Amino acid sequence: MTTFTELLSYEDALASFDPVMGLEVHVELGTRTKMFCGCSTELGAEPNSQTCPVCLGLPGALPVVNAIGIESAIKIGLALNCEIAEWCRFARKNYFYPDMPKNFQTSQYDEPIAFNGFLDVQLEDGEIFRVEIERAHMEEDTGKSLHVGGATGRIHGASHSLLDYNRAGIPLIEIVTKPIEGAGERAPEVAKAYVAELREVIKALGVSEARMDKGQMRCDVNLSLRPNPEAPFGTRSETKNVNSLRSVERAARFEIQRHAAVLSSGGSIVQETRHFHEEDGSTTGGRIKDNAEDYRYFPEPDLVPVAPARDWVEELRAGLPEMPRVRRNRLREEWGVSEHDMQSILNAGAVDSIVATIEAGADSAAARKWWMGELARNANEQGVVVDELPITPAQVARVAALVAAGELNDKLARQVLEGVLAGEGTPDEVVEKRGLKVVSDEGALGAAVDEAIAGNAAIADKIRGGKVAAVGALVGAVMKTTRGQADAARVKELILERLGVSEG
Repeated sequence: MTTFTELLSYEDALASFDPVMGLEVHVELGTRTKMFCGCSTELGAEPNSQTCPVCLGLPGALPVVNAIGIESAIKIGLALNCEIAEWCRFARKNYFYPDMPKNFQTSQYDEPIAFNGFLDVQLEDGEIFRVEIERAHMEEDTGKSLHVGGATGRIHGASHSLLDYNRAGIPLIEIVTKPIEGAGERAPEVAKAYVAELREVIKALGVSEARMDKGQMRCDVNLSLRPNPEAPFGTRSETKNVNSLRSVERAARFEIQRHAAVLSSGGSIVQETRHFHEEDGSTTGGRIKDNAEDYRYFPEPDLVPVAPARDWVEELRAGLPEMPRVRRNRLREEWGVSEHDMQSILNAGAVDSIVATIEAGADSAAARKWWMGELARNANEQGVVVDELPITPAQVARVAALVAAGELNDKLARQVLEGVLAGEGTPDEVVEKRGLKVVSDEGALGAAVDEAIAGNAAIADKIRGGKVAAVGALVGAVMKTTRGQADAARVKELILERLGVSEG
């Protein structure tokens, strides 16, 4: 159960202190095999079925570095405007924890493959904030612990723990920012925007799906407070493994308020790791945070240094895709949407889906309408992003085409989307099975219009008398008769024709 901590109000915290952040993002690479052995990285396998003597650290087993992992690391470094090392090597980070079968993690310490970069991120009001990158280095993931018998799923209170080493050895890139200063009250927003932009960069490079909900990308939020921007940095806390954009923002905000409450009461901040709690946005203490020297780093003796050839690095640089912010600006101009609308599309995770729907034949307005309307609503209800819905851009484009051809109206189109999402088949199959085509027979429409006029004589007289707005009631009556399967615009035209009234 979460122990809630006394907090200072956010406004009072920022009135008294200046926040400094550091963000460490771990990205799980999408390679077929692990970083130092040939074991599969495929998700969902039986526990401990994707292991070997190398990733289990058995005596005499020797690692071999994954070349695609090296290439992915260089691409990430280049995309983050980093310098790429001409020579670097791996190190052993020594610590004992049950999910680390070797009792050390193969990582990089003082010689990372990429360093000294930056990423410009756009805040909600359009302001550009530059986040400087300290390093991007290669390492391997740990195994997974499952604590059984407790109420929280954590080790405290559990009756026993189970270990799955399938994940041990999966390639990771850790991207570490320099201290983020000058964000002030917008620090939590900057943290969220940075992780969001970094995720888009990683996805654009094709080196990882960067799904935070699946642990493919996770963020450690380091935060400290100081009395003013000229003062030395304060003692930091590190909130570990935050796994959603909203949670990154909430964790930073909570820690600002917690630190401020402790410092304002005369207390001292403990340098520690902390756990984030999704249910209320709070954090609780974990373990005292180690310093680098406590890990007893030393060069990995079983791996040769990595020395990327300069022509290879430049070849990778030349092959980088269009970066997300550049692409969004181009698409925004092509689609004719505002900065705010583009930000909403980005927040919904719908950019790629909309692009693919346009490529499948829909116009940009229709593609945006369906992905940001009915489909976004459905995704919100399910707690997923839109591109996780069981519908393809081609199917959305087909629905848009049926609407454009007058075979569906918006109400019917929503029912078709509902059917596709429910697994009832393609849009055309759903239309056929549910009988959803627009009633286009002029004779049938005319009969329905005559019936509506005859049954609502008083409203018809108002329309004849010049109150054209009242036509909506008759349109509604016809739509009810036709079960919503008429073209409302055509129905309105027929009613006015029957009554001898001009809309203008």
